[in-house]
Amino acid sequence: MSKKHKEQRKSFSWPLVVFGGILLIVAAFFFANQGGDGGGTPSIAVDQQKIDYGDVKFNVNKTFAIKVTNNGDGILRFKEEPYIEVLEGC
Repeated sequence: MSKKHKEQRKSFSWPLVVFGGILLIVAAFFFANQGGDGGGTPSIAVDQQKIDYGDVKFNVNKTFAIKVTNNGDGILRFKEEPYIEVLEGC
């Protein structure tokens, strides 16, 4: 092979490698951002808005359970702890 042909082959490979690397980075970015939320909108629902125990004596523990469901078509995620307010005398 001539020296000119070897130089042409070497200079051709670097742009090809750079283009391939950029293509891999772009593909990885699109795959990483895909499928995160299912494409829909979440909608939270609880089975009861108010729980009334009536009069409760001091130091008597009471428990309750609420059912939280997602009625939407997207994935429901909490960014922070859910807030529950306890009202006295209502």
